[in-house]
Amino acid sequence: MSTPPFLTLPACARAARVATPRGEFAVLRAEPAGAVRGSALLVPGFTGSKEDFIGLLEPLAAAGFRVTAVDQRGQYETGGPDEAAAYEVAALGADVRALTGVLTAEDGPLHLLGHSFGGQVVREAVLAAAADGPLPWRSLTLVSTGPGAIDPTEAARTKLLLDALPVMTLEEIWQVMRQMDESSGEPRAALAPEVAEFLHRRWVANVPQALAVTGGHLVSAPDRVDELAAVVAGVLPVLVLSGVRDYAWPVPEQSRMAERLGARRVVVADAGHSPNAEQPAATAEALAAFWA
Repeated sequence: MSTPPFLTLPACARAARVATPRGEFAVLRAEPAGAVRGSALLVPGFTGSKEDFIGLLEPLAAAGFRVTAVDQRGQYETGGPDEAAAYEVAALGADVRALTGVLTAEDGPLHLLGHSFGGQVVREAVLAAAADGPLPWRSLTLVSTGPGAIDPTEAARTKLLLDALPVMTLEEIWQVMRQMDESSGEPRAALAPEVAEFLHRRWVANVPQALAVTGGHLVSAPDRVDELAAVVAGVLPVLVLSGVRDYAWPVPEQSRMAERLGARRVVVADAGHSPNAEQPAATAEALAAFWA
């Protein structure tokens, strides 16, 4: 679960909703004060939200990029139906394509970025779009994501959640997770009260069916990197970015994925699974350099 470094929006950003043919999506939008060098759509991962990118908004806007960070269907302030089909990765990829169509009409061609599970969602969007014609994006960035299923240790933790979802409320699961954290004995940084309250509020706002379907995908996801490499080669620049450590997909596995994609590779120092939240300044610098 990514933890935003703060919650107060910078002056360049605002909360909004974007209407698409597939429904409305809650977003954070940041606008440069001067000339716009490009626009980007940022897609969060499992149990995440648009706030996972809040630390990137100001530095990316200062670098000249108009940025839209979104809550996926079933997440936090977007919500969604209690229907499993709505959260299949193909359906979420279709949501990304719908958002792309609306934002491109306003902002021009987008740089597309997916974090963690969001990386596999944007991969699905690119593969589906390639079957229909030219790709509508300027670049693709995969942040802390991998070629297929998550690491077995993290998969075991996710399976515990999948087993609990049919028999416990999200509030009950939250309390169990807090108890497990406290009894683990591992040192954890103290959170500001407003951030701790936000994490709780975001968790219970998830659609349980969305957690069940997307969590199920993570523990059994197929490796589609070769398919992606075939459609982006010579067409769409790709960046694979991660921290120096990652509990979900080992960093060497992400590096091998970058090689298979012929992608640029960036490893952010002193960052784990969420460099966008843990080291936003360095992450924004790497993104702006790639997008430029």
